[in-house]
Amino acid sequence: MALTKQFVKSKSVYKVTFTVPAEAAPEAKKVALVGEFNGWNPEEAIALKKQKDGSFKTSLELSAGEYQFRYILDGEKWENDWAADKYVPAGVEATENSVVVL
Repeated sequence: MALTKQFVKSKSVYKVTFTVPAEAAPEAKKVALVGEFNGWNPEEAIALKKQKDGSFKTSLELSAGEYQFRYILDGEKWENDWAADKYVPAGVEATENSVVVL
């Protein structure tokens, strides 16, 4: 998994691209993104678009800060980003959330 960040000077925001490689979701039909930026609401999850190489990708514009997030594979399996900037306890069971730092 990968996070790429690019500062957009004209808007004073970061364009963050979230990528789930094919090997991280080999059987997945759908991958979605949830986190602090959408209230952790699976109903408002941001769909990642499947790429020709089998990976899934989406981009968001976010202000500077830290954002916790996770991916949902096929609407049921929650997964962290393998290349997150850091991880923090989720407060649910023994799980952690991925964090992107901008």
